[in-house]
Amino acid sequence: MRQLWRWLWSPSRGIAAGVLLLGGVVGGVVLWGGFNTAVQFTNRTEFCISCHAMRDTVYPEYKASIHYQNASGVRAGCPDCHVPRGFFPELMAKIKASGELYGAALGILDTPGKFEAHRLTLAKDVWASMQATDSRECRNCHSFGAMDFHKQRKEAGERMQKAAADGETCIACHKGIAHHLPDMSQGYKQAFNELKTEAAGVRAKPGDVLYPLATTPLFTSKPGSADDKPDGRLIAATPVKVLKADGDWLQVEIGGWQQQGAERMIYALQGQRIFAAALAAPAVEKVQQGTAITDKNTDQVWLPAMLTAWIGKDGLLPDIQKLWDYGEAMYGAACGTCHGLQPASHFLANQWIGSMNAMRQRISLDDEQVRFLQKYLQMHAQDTASK
Repeated sequence: MRQLWRWLWSPSRGIAAGVLLLGGVVGGVVLWGGFNTAVQFTNRTEFCISCHAMRDTVYPEYKASIHYQNASGVRAGCPDCHVPRGFFPELMAKIKASGELYGAALGILDTPGKFEAHRLTLAKDVWASMQATDSRECRNCHSFGAMDFHKQRKEAGERMQKAAADGETCIACHKGIAHHLPDMSQGYKQAFNELKTEAAGVRAKPGDVLYPLATTPLFTSKPGSADDKPDGRLIAATPVKVLKADGDWLQVEIGGWQQQGAERMIYALQGQRIFAAALAAPAVEKVQQGTAITDKNTDQVWLPAMLTAWIGKDGLLPDIQKLWDYGEAMYGAACGTCHGLQPASHFLANQWIGSMNAMRQRISLDDEQVRFLQKYLQMHAQDTASK
């Protein structure tokens, strides 16, 4: 021990090893203390709003929220929601946040207009992070076990208990709790515009299989103009086989199924009420039917159906997956704001009809978008996805 002590304090090229060790320890403490102080300094709402991009946009929204002022007098600041507890998660969050300095230097968000243009992207990034951590920061203050469901509004209490039983995470239902929601339609509207642009460049030829982006008028004979009265409507995402291209018109073959007694509709699949085409009387007479099949589950009689018709050449794409990607974006935007999204495969195809009817008044989609979303969900349902 004496030899070790003597070695520690013996000169080593002019400085004792012990002095070097002690200096290293002291230096480490100072550096660690300085680092920790700097980290804690940035963990303040005042620091967050020192950037005018935050001060002039999300901060006023936060001040109007229940997280800022409420009956219980408990205030959650910016770091409570956006900075993880625990050294390594916090360190990773700080490293990621340092990238915002680059954005600030470039002026990416330096005006309210620029911020609004990026609000959806920013929000999705935060939501994805919270989803990945099971709303970790929310749970620092809130927990299902501490809730008195009987003191909540009846509907809220029931939804909270269901969320607890299903293992849902907070952010699934509580987007926009402290800041204004972005325009959720931006993503799928932009996707649709991109699809229209792509479709404008499609040159159909016989043998091609194409899919309409939207509901399209159909005619049993080539029309003289687009103002002619149609003989039916081809529903979006219904496959058609091109037989002939003639100017602005295409002669196509539409296949599907008809239910006996309901011949005004062609359905995409046997036994599934997935709309492919709606027909007027002249078109019904032109349908070629195959051998009838009795559905063993419902005793309904279904017949294979084929119709040759004319449609306009515009608004058609050869890749159905691009339409389904658009549908997925619409589903997330329209239905993923107020509650956790069930996968399309959660329901049977025919069950999605009732679900969509129940939610129709709560979503900001027009009739065309509702039809498309319903078809997207039905074609990816529990009993149809594999087909």
